[in-house]
This record gives sequence, structure tokens and C-alpha cells, in this order.
Amino acid sequence: MKVQVKYFANIKDLMGKDTEDIKDMNSITVGELWLNLTKDMDIQIKVLYAVNQVYVSKDYKLNDGDEIAFFPPVTGG
Repeated sequence: MKVQVKYFANIKDLMGKDTEDIKDMNSITVGELWLNLTKDMDIQIKVLYAVNQVYVSKDYKLNDGDEIAFFPPVTGG
């Protein structure tokens, strides 16, 4: 399975990149993917998940070819 991951706002800065392709994963949720990608980092921020431009919960099962976006909650004023 292969997916494309996109990072936005301060998450892009923390990850040091704005996109990456992830290959050779077994069945995994978007939340598990986030934990795997950040397991060696001390990231203490809330993250929102989107798959194929639709907000999803952390339990959403990923499929081959999905586009995943990780971004912080947005506030406005």
C-alpha cells in the first residue's frame, strides 16, 4: 500500500517537510500512521486528520492511494 502525506502550518515546520510518500504499510489507521511518523519526536500538539480532503477520525482505515493531511486546529477572529 502507498499513500501520500501532506503536512500543514506548524506541523510542516516540525516535520521538516511538506509532503512525503509512505509505502509498504499493512492495514493501518490514520491515527496509527501519525503515531508511527512521530514516534521519535516530542510533539505535544493537537492534530486534525483529513483523508482525500475529508475530515476523518483517528480510527479511519487507510486505503492504497489515499492522500492524508495532518494539520493543527484552525482558529479565526
